[in-house]
Amino acid sequence: MSKRRVVITGMGCVTSLGDSADSLFSALCAGKSGISTIQSFDTSEYPVKFGGEIRHFDPEKVIPSREVKRMDRFTQLALASAIEAVRDSGLDFERERKDRVSVIVGTGIGGIQEIEEQYVRLLNKGPRKVSPFCVPKLMGNAACGTISIFWGLTGPNMCVVTACASASNAIGEAYYNILSGRSDISVTGGSEAAVSPIGLASFCALKSLSTRNDSPETASRPFDKDRDGFVLSEGAGVVILEELEHARRRGANIYCEFLGYAATGDGHHITAPLPDGKGAADAMRLALEVAEIEPGKVGYINAHGTSTELNDVAECLAIRTVFGDHVNRLAVSSTKSCTGHLLGASGAVELIATAKTIQTGMIPPTINLDNLDPRCDAQIDFVAKTARNAPVDYAISNSLGFGGHNSCLVCGKI
Repeated sequence: MSKRRVVITGMGCVTSLGDSADSLFSALCAGKSGISTIQSFDTSEYPVKFGGEIRHFDPEKVIPSREVKRMDRFTQLALASAIEAVRDSGLDFERERKDRVSVIVGTGIGGIQEIEEQYVRLLNKGPRKVSPFCVPKLMGNAACGTISIFWGLTGPNMCVVTACASASNAIGEAYYNILSGRSDISVTGGSEAAVSPIGLASFCALKSLSTRNDSPETASRPFDKDRDGFVLSEGAGVVILEELEHARRRGANIYCEFLGYAATGDGHHITAPLPDGKGAADAMRLALEVAEIEPGKVGYINAHGTSTELNDVAECLAIRTVFGDHVNRLAVSSTKSCTGHLLGASGAVELIATAKTIQTGMIPPTINLDNLDPRCDAQIDFVAKTARNAPVDYAISNSLGFGGHNSCLVCGKI
């Protein structure tokens, strides 16, 4: 039996840079930053006062107001992104076998804002005033459950929680679900809404965030020697994966082919990657083997590129390990330089950027890269500051998460 082929036929997102794949990608290629001073809560006592906060999002424009009140913000962002992705795909689920549609969505934290709100209510008003919607709003699987309920989809439905690799792992598992023949379509991606009082305080306590309060838009600077941490952001991204012949029969627009996925574990440390990047290198190598693509054919890598010392150096070593001398002909960029770090949603948003790169031949830049860290490979082209017009036949997207999770997604022209 020949291997089933999987393609991307729809994409949707909500980020600080826009609420569609096109608006996101246009902003990325223009080198715009979505980072600004946080306005949704008082940060006066915080050492960090900025992040990738979404200010333009009104969930009631796309979701019935009664339902909005029953969802944590991360679920609102996920459902809005899914609605955009389904619209973009042209799918009509009333014409599809709903048991052949899977919903697999990742999150690193889940309903953290609901936990905060209800804990304050518990302390101030007592246990009888805690909302009956607390549990269904805070649980990590609320996003995938809500998406499946919205369209009545009855195929495999699950949540993946692997920190900053959550969305990529979710998309990869959705890919394998279609390869296995269990599904023909998957609504898949990730969502996060941790730009909140406890979310920001927690990462401040970990001392992993940039403190560049005087210049938020330049704070996320992957691979730069003057970086001082990552930037906390919120958002969601959802893609529609579809079996190729199913997509062709309905005349779907196809962005690119989804060719391979692999995941590995570092088995090393709860927050730090292996210093030599071996876990990330193994994920890239295995994903390329699944895709049956030689490393020398890859033209672009959307790097995890968090703007932290340990991640950036380890990922550069991993890229050199896998691609050898081909690094001289590779373009590598970190779109987190523009978006900040969306934690469990980052892999989906970055896959959207990768798919758009293949579709358009435009490679988004790594902004704020003024002085390359000498420990990062000087032979790697990080597409510093300015987007580049260059055809890309094959590209990969990396996601690495606390806990030692490594994920790699491979896409190509069709």
